[in-house]
Amino acid sequence: MIITHAGFQVRPDKEAAFLEEIETLVKASQAENGCISYRLMKNLDQEHAYTMVEVWEDMAAVKTHGESAHFVGFVGKAKEFLTAPLDVKSYEGSLLQR
Repeated sequence: MIITHAGFQVRPDKEAAFLEEIETLVKASQAENGCISYRLMKNLDQEHAYTMVEVWEDMAAVKTHGESAHFVGFVGKAKEFLTAPLDVKSYEGSLLQR
């Protein structure tokens, strides 16, 4: 399982447009094969900050996602919404049984 956290620091004047644009990315990504979870989280401690939390079955699913039209399209527009570069961290993990 691959887990990715992508941090977005959004321009205040572009926040509504960012949320509209990223909603399309979220819905399309959630429908992809190999997507376990794909959710945008609002940072309550920092204004205009969000984290995309992605969980994928494997690296093949991550690769396919990275080449998808909806992902490539969003990345091409992302700079107009952000005040800082994306902060992306990926992890390999497994489900813990409790």
